[in-house]
Amino acid sequence: MHHKKGLVSCVTPVYNGEKYLARMLDSILNQTYPFVEMILVDDGSTDCTMEIAESYRERFEEKQYSYQIVRTEHKNASAAINRGLPWVTGEYLIWPDSDDILESDSIKKRVEFLIEHPNYHSVRSLMYYFANDGSKANAAEKIGDLYEEHLFFDIMEHKTFVCCGCYMLRTEMFFSIYPERKIPEYPVGQNFQMLLPYMYRYKCYTIPEPLYGVRVRPDSHSRRPKTQEETEQQFKDFEDLIDEIRKICGIQNIRERIRILYWKMRRRQILAHRYGKKVMAIQAKIIIFLCGRSQKQQALLRWLKKLLGRETKYVESCRK
Repeated sequence: MHHKKGLVSCVTPVYNGEKYLARMLDSILNQTYPFVEMILVDDGSTDCTMEIAESYRERFEEKQYSYQIVRTEHKNASAAINRGLPWVTGEYLIWPDSDDILESDSIKKRVEFLIEHPNYHSVRSLMYYFANDGSKANAAEKIGDLYEEHLFFDIMEHKTFVCCGCYMLRTEMFFSIYPERKIPEYPVGQNFQMLLPYMYRYKCYTIPEPLYGVRVRPDSHSRRPKTQEETEQQFKDFEDLIDEIRKICGIQNIRERIRILYWKMRRRQILAHRYGKKVMAIQAKIIIFLCGRSQKQQALLRWLKKLLGRETKYVESCRK
């Protein structure tokens, strides 16, 4: 499919967002960049979200921004993203959350970077956090090393941020990863699916400016208290998702696979300590120890295996 040069596709899933959606849409309309298509996917809202969304059609038309509203039954954010991806026609892709906001030059600065640096296929900005009353809120994610450009493991291991609205990707490269325009659907969000296979292939530059605002609200799905059963299921879903992403990336390198296994076991260790699962804690600790062996230890083990192999051959020869 041909992508319209210079156009930025904005895909946003929304579920019962009547309190916050208007401000996000206003921030899109306030962009200084002239070429934007807004694809809003309603994930089966039961409040006034759709009425608010429909009320913005005329304003988007006046701005000369394309505006699509896609409706679907309620499932989860990754499924909603998948309903929006077939509508994407732009050269660039962003997917801000429905309760966050973009600074007026957020899109423009990121597009300009990708135009000026064709060797980069993704770029991100910094973010800031705000409460419902507009006041400054505490950061919820680590910033990490802003000079690091290979972000696959930093994102997976939560060493840097995954704020969805901070990232911009080239759609041609994104859909080469997902030619059917469908990311893996899991009830644990959409950012790992959107980012990790892309970041495994391409480096990402960080614009050191807070161009995206993240709303911090206690009633959000990610922050509400969860039962033990819900938490255990969430941990399992993340592990299953990472396994699928590893296959999408085609990761065969043994060091990278060990690092992924180590990530899983660290999470299981946390879960085990939280709920007093002693057997799980011991199993995780053993595997963490094995994964954490240094290269020198691995080299020593290989040498010992060779030595033992020679010893076995020597013993067998003596028996003859």
